[in-house]
Amino acid sequence: MSAIEVTVPGSPASVRDTGADRAAPVLRRVLAQTKFDASAMLRNGEQLLLTVILPLFVLAGLARSGVVDLGAGRRIDLATPGVLALALISTSFTGQAISTGFDRRAGLLRLLGTTPLGRSGLIAGRLGAVAVVSAIQVLLLGAVGLLLGWHPSLAGLLPALVVGLLGSAAFVSIGLLLAGTLRAEAVLAAANLIWVLLLAGGGVVLAPDQLGPLGDVVRWLPSGALGDGLRTTLAHGDWPWRDLLVLAAWTVAGTAATVRWFRWDS
Repeated sequence: MSAIEVTVPGSPASVRDTGADRAAPVLRRVLAQTKFDASAMLRNGEQLLLTVILPLFVLAGLARSGVVDLGAGRRIDLATPGVLALALISTSFTGQAISTGFDRRAGLLRLLGTTPLGRSGLIAGRLGAVAVVSAIQVLLLGAVGLLLGWHPSLAGLLPALVVGLLGSAAFVSIGLLLAGTLRAEAVLAAANLIWVLLLAGGGVVLAPDQLGPLGDVVRWLPSGALGDGLRTTLAHGDWPWRDLLVLAAWTVAGTAATVRWFRWDS
């Protein structure tokens, strides 16, 4: 196909558009994909139920009910970091695993991988969407926690941010591994089941110390490290170095496994 010649008004020269030059800059493509994915997540009723509504119910229930023993300390100060961890897992792992699994089955991943966006741009857009939705979750749940009497340590905000970012990275890598290796229906069942199990005994809402002998195992899981890390930072303002190392190890392992076994079409 011959190049298209376009004359720019007011210019003595003509600009030759070869087709490839029409693609938007990389950053603009990634931002557009981020906006699309974030909007899709926020418009999806099931996603909103999982990422916002259920964590809000869990937070309110834990703050106002004494049925579940959260350990020593003010209940709201223990409950809010755990629910923030739960919300991050909902978006980074469960939501991403399910949406990516069904996009893969529909052939959308293969299609977008052949566009100027490319596979790396698609992944970057998905990560950006996770960051946007996670930020909204944290602001909303944090505001509700403050209304319920939560008093976070200001010194712990920076380490909490690092823990949250590393925890999200770990769970995104695991979620993509699940979505890229199993059938979409299996991903849907497994992701929801894992979410329930982590809520009940993954060290997220209940600290590993409250889980008896199981806690010795749970504290080495990414869920236990994320929950404990946020509790340590937001309650005491300390840097949870062990939890950060655990999350970093899971991130590296999950990313390596995803790169090795992820399949772009089913």
